[in-house]
Amino acid sequence: MLVKTKAIVISSIKYQEKSLIVKCFTQSDGLKSYFVRDAFSSRKSNQKIAYFQPLSILEIEAVHKNKGTLENFKEIKLAIPFQTIHNDVIKSTIVMFLSEMLHFSIQEEEKNEPLFMFLETALTWFDTHDEIANFHLIFLLETSKYLGFYPDISDVNLPYFEMSEGIFTPFHGIRSLTRHESNLFKKLLDLKFENDHKSFHTTERQILIKILIDFYTLHLDSFKKPKSLDVLKEVFS
Repeated sequence: MLVKTKAIVISSIKYQEKSLIVKCFTQSDGLKSYFVRDAFSSRKSNQKIAYFQPLSILEIEAVHKNKGTLENFKEIKLAIPFQTIHNDVIKSTIVMFLSEMLHFSIQEEEKNEPLFMFLETALTWFDTHDEIANFHLIFLLETSKYLGFYPDISDVNLPYFEMSEGIFTPFHGIRSLTRHESNLFKKLLDLKFENDHKSFHTTERQILIKILIDFYTLHLDSFKKPKSLDVLKEVFS
């Protein structure tokens, strides 16, 4: 079936000498993997390697056989040509980390348009703003809404956040954050991209990223700690 849709690049892996296997989150069909023959050859001007940088937003025309095998692109172009994301060291490091997080988080090959629209809106905002020190923290917390495990904030005034149940409780349990960690988490819950001020110190940001990775690990099967986490820490140290 021939499909025209937007797609966000989640990952790309070199195959043999000149080809790529590209995993995309599509607006029309959710997660799809594509084989890009001769991606490193200048002869394939419509399949430039530059298109497949982490979290690039594409407009694609593709043949979807829907048989669990690799699909094939027919046409590709950038839907939103980013101006800063892939040229700024800090932004490109954040994007590399977030693409890894999404790689291990989005597993279902089914349409999830609300998640797609959130990702597209968030990345567009990221490309056009400079106050981005907490972007990855807000992004991951907001993404959990669309993956089905956003924290229950009905008892947010209670002192401890219990990670496995995703609720605030009056008592400190085995899976609970400390009071200090819970307070940091509450502060993060109040942040949005547009009011992303320098709300956290470097050490607090590192505490929060560990909390979020642990939170994802508890709620998603087969989730793995991103290898790019150490690079992210280095950039923000």
